[in-house]
Amino acid sequence: MADPPAASPSFPPSRKPARIDGRHLRSERTRRLIVEAYVALVRENNQMPTAVQIAERAGYSVRSIFERFPDLHAIRVTATDYAISEAKTLSALRDADADRQTRIRSQVETRARGCERWLPLWRVLNTNSSDSLELQHRIKIIRQLVVMRIEEMFKPELAALAEPERKKTLIALEAVMDFESWARMIEMFGLSHEEACTVWIRAIDRLLPPTPVS
Repeated sequence: MADPPAASPSFPPSRKPARIDGRHLRSERTRRLIVEAYVALVRENNQMPTAVQIAERAGYSVRSIFERFPDLHAIRVTATDYAISEAKTLSALRDADADRQTRIRSQVETRARGCERWLPLWRVLNTNSSDSLELQHRIKIIRQLVVMRIEEMFKPELAALAEPERKKTLIALEAVMDFESWARMIEMFGLSHEEACTVWIRAIDRLLPPTPVS
């Protein structure tokens, strides 16, 4: 009698790699380009762009924009989230353990770059923001991020103050480094970037208490 045929080796069922939805990727790319177009137009014109302007800059139709965003307000919210995410990356802490003057200059230079880059969007963000809880929430987040960075950069000096003096000093520091503070120095008084930084450095140095001796 012939031997029975050998059983075929048993292998686990192969797993097909997850298929990437090309349409989804294209849609996400389109959304990103629309938001980038919005931000670019805000920087150029210092005002909220129209749907037609955004479409022309992004290279899409107005219909394509409203297929991905319900209205211009939604684009403004998304653009703000985009700015917050980028700002977190670009303003990562550095020199936090350095001497007082190095920390002050580092903080000022980082904040100045942020103000120059995002001042137009900040102004647009605040336009009619009282009508939107979403925008109010994001404005609060942006201010909180600025305050948190100030607290980290000047931790030794602020820790030496008792409440409520510490809180008052923190409020004053945040006010000094506000977007519109930078704008007034540049737009109203005509200061150069370096001159405006020098004003901030001197103001911060005066507001901070003496640095504790290690």
